[in-house]
Amino acid sequence: MHHPVGFGGGDLRRVPVFSHPSLLDHDTGPGHAERPERLAAVIEALRTAFPDLDLRQAPPATRGQLLRVHDAALLETVLDSRPTGRIPLDSDTVLSPGSAQAALHAAGAGVAAVDAVQGGSERRVFCAVRPPGHHATADIAMGFCLFNNIAVAAAHALDRYGLTRVSIVDFDVHHGNGTQAIFEAEPRVQYVSSHQMPLFPDTGRRDERGVGNIVNVPLAAGTGSPRFCEAWRERLLPEIDAFAPQLLMISAGFDAHWRDPLAQLQLDAEDFGWLTRELVAIAERHCEGRVVSMLEGGYDLQALRESSVAHLRALTG
Repeated sequence: MHHPVGFGGGDLRRVPVFSHPSLLDHDTGPGHAERPERLAAVIEALRTAFPDLDLRQAPPATRGQLLRVHDAALLETVLDSRPTGRIPLDSDTVLSPGSAQAALHAAGAGVAAVDAVQGGSERRVFCAVRPPGHHATADIAMGFCLFNNIAVAAAHALDRYGLTRVSIVDFDVHHGNGTQAIFEAEPRVQYVSSHQMPLFPDTGRRDERGVGNIVNVPLAAGTGSPRFCEAWRERLLPEIDAFAPQLLMISAGFDAHWRDPLAQLQLDAEDFGWLTRELVAIAERHCEGRVVSMLEGGYDLQALRESSVAHLRALTG
């Protein structure tokens, strides 16, 4: 049954936000771009913009949920090494004493969000989490990411609810190499991404198509709003529409913002608001408005504040 926008399956004036205090305990060290202040800024901005914000505690993911997409060896590294200080996994990815719990609750947020929308009580959910996830592959933590939060959530949607068409839409300025690698041979999951290229992790070319389920549109530095919107309108949104997802998931990175120190796509907060409204419209057409969004990148605090508020406002409808 298709409801008009704003009715049925939960009160859309309040999109629940899953987060957890332990997410602030992942200690990346002084001067690191992916710092606890990012999440604090997002939560503070959302509380200010939405005085009745429905902030919920994310449960931890279980090992079984993580093992749907990750190798046991990666779980051992992240969960069982119990560091007493900070240890680098690579040049920019760190394990600290609080990282295991943070990684569990970040992944668990996505699982809980899928349960909330598929269980019928909610239509759209935002997961305000860190560390981000979309660079983590089945066996490697990288690019600030420990577990691939959105991949864990998508695999839960497939297994627990028997879905056969899940779209993961990634507008982070960096390509989600991990998400693509995990699902590139899985026709039930569509992965759609715009990203700056050349830029870390140097994946996401147009000819990377998976089994026809991967759609990449690389964008040059300095692209700006009009060409970004055109890429989505002409190329990416029609692909999602044609796939007709039963659940639409968003890797919501806000580092394509002009203020961001790590990239140069020159967008503003309203671009994220516009794209989110377009994605919500597709979800209304195909899956009764069901959207699970998860925070990925975004490294300027002011840009994060403005962009997360624009995103949640668009999710609220």
